[in-house]
Amino acid sequence: MIRILAASVLVVFAGLWIVGSQLTQPTPAAMALPDGNGRPVSISSSATVTLGGTYWAPPTFGASAILLLHGNGADRTQMNALSAVLREEGYGVLAIDFRGHGRSTPLSKSFGLFEADDAAAALSWLRRCSPGSRIGIIGFSLGGAASLLGRNGPLEADALVLEGVYPDIRHAIRNRIATRLGAFAAWLIEPLLSFQSLPRFGVWPSQIAPIRAATRLHSPVMVVGGAADTNTPPEETRALYRSINAPKQLLILPGIGHDELGRTVPEALSLPLLAFLNRHLRP
Repeated sequence: MIRILAASVLVVFAGLWIVGSQLTQPTPAAMALPDGNGRPVSISSSATVTLGGTYWAPPTFGASAILLLHGNGADRTQMNALSAVLREEGYGVLAIDFRGHGRSTPLSKSFGLFEADDAAAALSWLRRCSPGSRIGIIGFSLGGAASLLGRNGPLEADALVLEGVYPDIRHAIRNRIATRLGAFAAWLIEPLLSFQSLPRFGVWPSQIAPIRAATRLHSPVMVVGGAADTNTPPEETRALYRSINAPKQLLILPGIGHDELGRTVPEALSLPLLAFLNRHLRP
């Protein structure tokens, strides 16, 4: 009986390790040529990581530019609709693929932990292309987490927009399981996935926590959530907002879910977003 029980436990753990491996495996994607005057770029994140990206130079020298950071399992094209809105407004735009995504080096995903190095490298690249210009960052989900979880704290920008960003990795995993399998399964399975961060990434789950990192923000911040988002519910978006001590603004969009927030620019978002960016990037 004990042997059967032990074997069953081993099977469960092995199965969940396989699930964890699938969740962190790279998702490369082909990339169409950029529209407008965009040009493909390569950015070195480290000696072993190269990021694919698309850069649209600002229409006038010295104009502000914005770095776009996509969500988990997607790539820079997820931000196409947002990029078009920003470029029409006269901003330069850089959109990148994180490691393990799109056309970047196909390494395992880490839910913002190591992707933070990619975000920092992209910001440095954009600053070199736009010397003296004001720089904004818009990060969706994983992208927002990566903008906060840097080795030296959150990225320093003149304006930061966080869309659908999870408070910590445990809540992120639990919510996604609950949506598919129910709350009981989520509470049962989540720890067995979350604590894989230690053998996989060398950190406890508590270190993959944007809500803790957000307390160190100094830049003006706009926090955006969807009222119908089950991956990052409104109460978690509000908790992230409350943790921020910098100048801040909160926007919860009625009827908007996680994926819609990531791939579109809802009408209720476009005007407040541009007003926030213009206020801080075009004083």
